[in-house]
Amino acid sequence: MLRRIWRILWKSVMWFLIISVVSTIVFRWVPIPFTPFMLKRCVTQKMDGKEMKLDKDWVPLEDISPHLQLAVVCCEYQNYLLHYGFDFKALKKAMMNNEKGGKMRGGSTISQQTAKNVFLWDGRNYVRKAFEAYFTLLIETFWSKERIMESYLNVIEFGDGIYGAEAADQHYFHKSAKKLTKDEAATLAVLLPNPRVYGKNIKGGYVTRRKAWALQQMRFWGGKLDYDKYEEKEVEEKPVKKKKKK
Repeated sequence: MLRRIWRILWKSVMWFLIISVVSTIVFRWVPIPFTPFMLKRCVTQKMDGKEMKLDKDWVPLEDISPHLQLAVVCCEYQNYLLHYGFDFKALKKAMMNNEKGGKMRGGSTISQQTAKNVFLWDGRNYVRKAFEAYFTLLIETFWSKERIMESYLNVIEFGDGIYGAEAADQHYFHKSAKKLTKDEAATLAVLLPNPRVYGKNIKGGYVTRRKAWALQQMRFWGGKLDYDKYEEKEVEEKPVKKKKKK
């Protein structure tokens, strides 16, 4: 009996590894049709007696405004281009905060959020976080930073039943994702911590204050997210030596 159970577990693990790696490689080029997170939201809407809503439209990265790409990096995780998917300092702080009984914090990077939204369910338990770490390693290995950003901006929730930049832009500003202004991009980016709440009033006090901060950060970055430049900077940048006082 133990041998049979071990054989079943071994085969299950092997099949999981094969399917997860193959699906990650496939999604390197193929648009992601839907996610477990979207499916769960639809089921929740149905159980709550609401009409099921799933508004999404996949568009390539070149059809998403550079302003929005920069805005989400400024608001969600500014070291996106300089890390291999994880920010261990942020994770450590989040774990220490959670152990003290404070408000649950994730310490997630954009890569981790993408892995969660594409392959997993929402939640903050350590089992799901372990799966999140595994899929983060996979996408950082098989996908480029551009592809991670493209997937992130096409599956992330921007409101109740609204997923991806194109659907969000059409809903809030009645235009395509390619034509977003800096101001509009900053507005969408600051919704992400709680889009179903903040999306109800994009001209409210919280959104307005956070948008001003986001625009300031975007100016600090020079108004553009340069993938190639920051990859080179990570390798070539050297610490500045302080001049000795005479």
